[in-house]
Amino acid sequence: MAARRRRRGRRKQKRGFSSWSAGAKVAAIIGGTFLFLMTCGIVIVAQKLGKIDYQKIDPKRLSISEEVERQTGVVTFALFGLDSRTGQLDRGTLSDTMIIAVLDRETKEITMSSVYRDTLVQMEDGSYNKANAAYAFGGPQEAISMLNRNFDLNIEDYVSVNFNALVNVIDALGGVDLDVTEDEVPHLNNYQVETSKVVGQERIPLEHGGMQTLNGVQAVSFARIRIIGGDQQRTERQRRLIQAITDKAQTASLSTINKIIDQVFPQISTSLSLGEILDYAKDAFKYKLGESKGFPYDQFYNTLSGIGSVGVVNDLPADVTGLHQFLYGAGTPYTPSSTVVEIGQEMLYRGQGNGSSGNSKYDNDDTNDSSYSEETSNEYYSDDSDSYNDDIGSDESEYNESSGEMTE
Repeated sequence: MAARRRRRGRRKQKRGFSSWSAGAKVAAIIGGTFLFLMTCGIVIVAQKLGKIDYQKIDPKRLSISEEVERQTGVVTFALFGLDSRTGQLDRGTLSDTMIIAVLDRETKEITMSSVYRDTLVQMEDGSYNKANAAYAFGGPQEAISMLNRNFDLNIEDYVSVNFNALVNVIDALGGVDLDVTEDEVPHLNNYQVETSKVVGQERIPLEHGGMQTLNGVQAVSFARIRIIGGDQQRTERQRRLIQAITDKAQTASLSTINKIIDQVFPQISTSLSLGEILDYAKDAFKYKLGESKGFPYDQFYNTLSGIGSVGVVNDLPADVTGLHQFLYGAGTPYTPSSTVVEIGQEMLYRGQGNGSSGNSKYDNDDTNDSSYSEETSNEYYSDDSDSYNDDIGSDESEYNESSGEMTE
């Protein structure tokens, strides 16, 4: 990737529209949604955006390091795909997908890096747990803080989308084209059992692999496959799905985009104001998805008591340096903060089975991909539930909101 120049300056307080790209944040998740904003009048847009759930973020609790200078000419934000069976968009829901997205204000290119959800990270209370536990216990506020603290970022805004809302988007677009391997077919079909129950739609088993048009239930089930390639390949499938949705949405009609917005906006949560979104909607046609990559780059897996299987970064400062160069351009000056250095040392120590990790409110043994049984049949699809265990419980069901604790 060619190096991209960045002007560097001291971190400044948020100053309204000039510092934040709201349109890009939503466009990166939903693809062509802001084509509608470009075509319709401001009054109609305001009416539609009123369906989105807005949450204020406390900037004093975002764990932004004073040791790291802020990149100028770009904006960094967090995208969360929530695996919510009830439609809840705040605490109590695990973030199935976590994406760090950077918009280049000049080129309008969006670079994305998916954070593997099982990555061992430091939480707000100093304990260590999986990255996706932060959203479950503290909502977007704590999830953003986790990303900033562990990776020296300066994220202040977010967009969260219920992952199952993608079913509605994909179906409204007439499906998306994805290349499915023969090995992925039986697992995709098994995941359809739960996905179809959640969204109340019929499941149509795939009969073979290859490039084909998938409906919403099929495509979302494809993006949830984990047994093949683990979290790394799952995040790659999710990025491929986002790209496929974006490509299809760019050619969608106004009526189709309008239908998508009506169905999806109620399942979106963001810290962005209506004014910010409208201000950046005018550039929606110019936004384009650039490179994407999974993170961390170098890690090993271990099973820790009270947490389960986690990914442990071998050298956090080195990986975070690589992340900054990927997001902001090769050769970008960056020195890991003392916080990242200390977290990296402690993370490696605990990740090797030393000390205590999950001894806090974040206790979460989420070893299994709980919505799916790995005991699959040799057939592409089995109509009985032997290949799918609906009683294992979802990620969400492992969180007891009344008690604020994870249950096994």
